[in-house]
Amino acid sequence: MKKLAEWVKYWSQLLVLPIYWLSYLSPRNKKIWLFGSTLGKRFSDNPRYLFLYCSQHKDELDIRPIWMSHDKEIVKHLSEAGYEAYYYHSLKGIWYALIGKVYLYDHYSKDINFAQSGGAVKVDMWHGIPLKKIQADNSMDKFRHPQNLWEKWKCMPRNISSEKSTDHILATSEFLKPLFESAFRNPNNVFVCGYPRNDYLISDEIKNVLLPNEQKELDSVREFLNKYKDGKVVYYMPTYRDSQGQFFEIMDLEKFAVNLSKEHILFCIKQHPFSKHKEEFAAIQYENILMLDSDSDPYVVLKLSDVLVTDYSSIYFDFLLVDKPIIFFDYDREDYEKSSRELYWEYEKMTPGEKVETMEGLIEAIYHACIRPENNSEKYIIERKRIRNQMFDMPEEISSPRMVKLVKAML
Repeated sequence: MKKLAEWVKYWSQLLVLPIYWLSYLSPRNKKIWLFGSTLGKRFSDNPRYLFLYCSQHKDELDIRPIWMSHDKEIVKHLSEAGYEAYYYHSLKGIWYALIGKVYLYDHYSKDINFAQSGGAVKVDMWHGIPLKKIQADNSMDKFRHPQNLWEKWKCMPRNISSEKSTDHILATSEFLKPLFESAFRNPNNVFVCGYPRNDYLISDEIKNVLLPNEQKELDSVREFLNKYKDGKVVYYMPTYRDSQGQFFEIMDLEKFAVNLSKEHILFCIKQHPFSKHKEEFAAIQYENILMLDSDSDPYVVLKLSDVLVTDYSSIYFDFLLVDKPIIFFDYDREDYEKSSRELYWEYEKMTPGEKVETMEGLIEAIYHACIRPENNSEKYIIERKRIRNQMFDMPEEISSPRMVKLVKAML
């Protein structure tokens, strides 16, 4: 029955196409900007921080920013905090989706509301600088590279409805622009600006609005740091993949926690929102291992972190902006590249940090970064800066003001 329900839901998206076509007839207000994230399920990423910036400067910018969500709790929380937000299927949500001129999101227009998006200017800020191949460049993506007529037929609803092409795509540097042009198969719609989410990471320009789960997590981190004045925060954010289950095969978490506790190190784990191993990770319970909600925005705790541990996640490119140690825990690299994603660049040349494949190696690398920083050799410092300057044209400047000017120029 579950599979049948999913099948009906998938094919029913074709039913909204007449509504989408009719929405082109709706007059749109250039001052109304709509924001949404992660298929409407989260308050996160570039849309979150540009929305907060625009809301906090809306009078001088002369725009009306509105957050659109598929989650009523997010709408309630933002509304109570004094921000304008609507549930996407409410009357007001439908109305503003029809008259808002600008759609800003990090996946597809369905982050806000695809059915009412006809005629709007759609700006995809995406959700990360890709180490791994994305969209049309990803040959393992069966949706974009169907192998036969049956697969083409199955992919047809997505192609002609909720994942229709966007008007403008954000890249963070001229170096990356050709990559995004290739991935999205459109050489004319890629523009260059920084990521608004990094404004929060490198400055205090944006006043954040924390969801209840994020506030709880931040309080836990601060409590740890207040308890241990010499405490360090290590942030572990693995990317989405099938082979992630190997983590539990190579980790003795009790031993791992004991080793880190000796040096007052808090290990925060942030799962990918679409992870297949949420239940296994949720069961982890140690005083100095903090499980973060997979739907919380990563930048809340990342801002307080001393070290980033990742594998193939784009989060490490952003972390280059704060010039702190990065550890690459790539225990399943061979499986990943064979069965999940190919990479755009040679892995060793684009990953400026220690590479480890075992728990013992991870512990040692964390020790090096936290209590023996002299191991963070000049090689990694130079490499971090080199890659940072390739990925970001203006790495030391906040991006939201420039982003607003660019979007206004698109109207």
